[in-house]
Amino acid sequence: MIFIRVGALAGLLAVTFGAFGAHALRERLAPDMLSVYQTGVLYHLVHALAVLGVGILADRNPSGALSFSGWAFVAGLLLFSGSLYALALSGVRVLGAVTPVGGVAFLAGWVALAWSTVR
Repeated sequence: MIFIRVGALAGLLAVTFGAFGAHALRERLAPDMLSVYQTGVLYHLVHALAVLGVGILADRNPSGALSFSGWAFVAGLLLFSGSLYALALSGVRVLGAVTPVGGVAFLAGWVALAWSTVR
C-alpha cells in the first residue's frame, strides 16, 4: 500500500512541477535550463507511474524484488529529478553530478521489477 500512496503523491507533484515549469518558469529560465527542468518532470512522471505500478503488483503478490524496485524508483525520483530541478532553478552545475546516481537507481528499479517476474 505504501507504494500506491507514494506513487500517487509523486504523480501529483510531477503534474504540479510540470505546470509550474510551463507557466511560471518559461520566461524566467534560459532555454537550456528549462529543458533540464522539463527532463526532470518527464522522468518524474514516468517513474511516479512506475512506483504506482509496483504498488499495485506488490499488493497482489508481495516480494523482496518488488519492494527493492519501488524504493529504487523513489530514490531515483529524489536523486535524478530532484537534482535536475535544483540545477535548473539554481544554475549550480555541480548538482548535475548527482543525476547519474539517480539514473542508476532507476535502472536498478527496472531490473528488480523484471527480476520480480522470474520464478
